[in-house]
Amino acid sequence: MHSIPLVGVAHGSRDPRSAAAVGDLLDAVRALRPGLDVRGAFLDLSTPPLLEVLTGLYAEGHRQVVVVPLLLGRAYHARVDLPGLLEEARSRMPQLSTTVGDVLGPDPKLESALLGRLAEVGATAGDPDLGVVLAATGSSHAPANARVTDIAERWAHTQGWSGVRAAFASTSTPDVAAAVAALRARGARRIAVASYFLAPGLLPDRVRSSAGDALVAEPLGASVADVVLDRYDEVTTSAARTA
Repeated sequence: MHSIPLVGVAHGSRDPRSAAAVGDLLDAVRALRPGLDVRGAFLDLSTPPLLEVLTGLYAEGHRQVVVVPLLLGRAYHARVDLPGLLEEARSRMPQLSTTVGDVLGPDPKLESALLGRLAEVGATAGDPDLGVVLAATGSSHAPANARVTDIAERWAHTQGWSGVRAAFASTSTPDVAAAVAALRARGARRIAVASYFLAPGLLPDRVRSSAGDALVAEPLGASVADVVLDRYDEVTTSAARTA
């Protein structure tokens, strides 16, 4: 048994499909690393909440926990919500050491997972008639949006498509409909949308409804299980080196 549990913490949603997808992701993590104690938690809206999970681990006798944010970028939830909850946990349980891994993106494996999801709906590299929209949540934190745009620009030079545009489901522009229109204007005959979301919910549904007749890939879900373990290993390896 690994001595340090992994707590994967997602944002949470009123849509039950979201929590179910997070559960499937953590099941995939367990399958990749048998014997690792993997728990799931949420920042808001879904159960169990993070503080409840940490309190339960503490009651079981654990004094070290690795928290892996099941978040694709370093926006508000990663920069504000999660640190605030962990500070509250430390004030309640000062003997509990909570080490936080990095968010899941950007990461080459995450990009590969996105491309894999596109391939599942028939959108493969080297199709000059295909325009691709990389659709993400959108954030008031400009660097988080810039990382999505960076991926789209990289794909535009490497995947052999008619064009690639980043788009956002909330807060930022362009939206999916505008990105689709721009790709069609530059000659794309078909459109596919990569869903830069971890799980189904309101915003992925908004993307799908805005995409018209485009092929729409599923959210990432369990396809990023290896990235979750990478974040855990980064923390535990670093701790071992400094011990």
